[in-house]
Amino acid sequence: MSDPWNGQAGRATHGPGARIPGGRAAGTGPAGPAGQRAAGAAPAGPSGGRAAARVASRARGGRPPRPARAPGRGRRILRGSAITLSALIVLTSGVGWWFYQHLDGNIHSVSLDGKGGAEKADAFGRTPINILVMGSDGRTSAADCALGGGCAHTGVQTGSNADVEMVLHISADRSDATVLSIPRDTMTKVPACSDTESGKSTPGYYGQINSALQYGPACQVATVHRLTGIPIDHFVKLDFSGVVKMSDAVGGVSVCVSDDVYDTYSHLKLSKGSHTLKGEAALEFVRSRHGFGDGSDLGRTVSQHIFLSAMIRKFKSAGTLTDPSAVYKLADAATKALTVDDGLGTVRKLIGLATDVNKVPAQRITFATMQTAPDPADHDRVVAGPGAASLFAAIADDRSLTAGSGKKPATASASATAAAVPASRIAVTVENGTGITGRASAVAGALTGRGFSSATSTGNAPRPAATTTLTYGTGHRPEALTVAKALGLPASHLRQGTGTGLTLVIGGDWPSGAGYPGGSSVSAAGPAPKTSDAKTAVGGAHASTADQAKTCAQVSPYKTVKLDGVTMTPAQAYAAARGKPDSAG
Repeated sequence: MSDPWNGQAGRATHGPGARIPGGRAAGTGPAGPAGQRAAGAAPAGPSGGRAAARVASRARGGRPPRPARAPGRGRRILRGSAITLSALIVLTSGVGWWFYQHLDGNIHSVSLDGKGGAEKADAFGRTPINILVMGSDGRTSAADCALGGGCAHTGVQTGSNADVEMVLHISADRSDATVLSIPRDTMTKVPACSDTESGKSTPGYYGQINSALQYGPACQVATVHRLTGIPIDHFVKLDFSGVVKMSDAVGGVSVCVSDDVYDTYSHLKLSKGSHTLKGEAALEFVRSRHGFGDGSDLGRTVSQHIFLSAMIRKFKSAGTLTDPSAVYKLADAATKALTVDDGLGTVRKLIGLATDVNKVPAQRITFATMQTAPDPADHDRVVAGPGAASLFAAIADDRSLTAGSGKKPATASASATAAAVPASRIAVTVENGTGITGRASAVAGALTGRGFSSATSTGNAPRPAATTTLTYGTGHRPEALTVAKALGLPASHLRQGTGTGLTLVIGGDWPSGAGYPGGSSVSAAGPAPKTSDAKTAVGGAHASTADQAKTCAQVSPYKTVKLDGVTMTPAQAYAAARGKPDSAG
């Protein structure tokens, strides 16, 4: 049937004002054959049509009624468009509401309760974003057991460790970003924590950093904040199946390996060259620690940076955020795959985060790995190295790690300065965490000698400390900065605690002397580096940027894997396992 608004078929033909054969408007002229006069009427004029109607009307002493016009074509189109637009608005509003309500229902969120500190706004009221991205090794579902293995004797397990920890920093002006990896084998102090979901709690301990996740994501955030001094606003946690879902949602990620590789532990098997990895193959790549670098977790962080760089490039080049179907697919996968803090607990907020990341050019996204040193107590573990404090401070102070960014160089002295709090009013509890007799007394004596309160006291730390920290209670940061300034202690070593007063724990990084090694009493953030570019902050941090598309993951040349009980290199294992299909199919 034809559209009643198109001015053609389907239009009424005999209503008032409609034309009838002969040109007369139906219902407006005298009845009877065309040209017939009504009784007593004036002589007939031209027969039929509007003229006849006018003559007849004058004979009655009135004006002829104006015939109603059929809707014009423009008016009909406009009216039709308005109805169509209204219908679309109602439809899309309903779909949009369903979209957000449906996906929001997928999200599992957890409160941080301020355990990661808080960012400060810049002069324009803008704040940076710092997010702890965690990759969980938990086998807490049948799917994760199948992907991760290790459940043959235990079945589905409870609890997990954060085998991947990356701090994603997005600058206040959204012009650059940094991804800082912290090796899972790092030894540090885990603060007192309590997980409301599992009921597990700890009074605090010295241990491997990834173990803090056993006490909930907020505890892991608090531990990283304590180590680095970087305020952590949010967190995102993925498990094994989450990595599979996300890599599938973006359509696979293209990576390159420098040689044939078979990691018999993660099951990654790839020939030399480039491959597009999806699903389980992507998971095997990011989990592989024996296949790349020196076969440790340090080598794995570099290959993970290569993977994430490729994912970012694809995300940008594909225009994902401008494609509604792609946005839905990505959001659907993300909300099913991620656990987040309640500050990111809606689809709108997650898409907003993705938009912020998308604003940063690939060449301004820097990847770095925390500088490390061997743990004196265990050669299989590491502690934060001498250069880590500069890297932490650069991120905490929102300074670019990308050379030539035009922002304040990452190697400039920290902006934090001590407030005018008289030293005589500040008492410090100095604790010896080095195991070296007399360290607390030496530092306490230096403080009182510089005019600090005679109430300054000494003692032994409850456990060994690899890194020196100065913990202050709420509202006591100015005093802490004054102490740090006097000792030349970098601002990255300051921690906000829940108690009162100031506690300085002397760590293994400060084995002698009354001033922090390499420090200066001029600035609470430590001495200004000698060079004037970002290279100082990222020295020894295996830094790269997301635009480096030709970088291949370096396959380990060492005998880091075993096949049939024989130790060999990943390339040798690949050659010996010709019958096993490659991960990339």
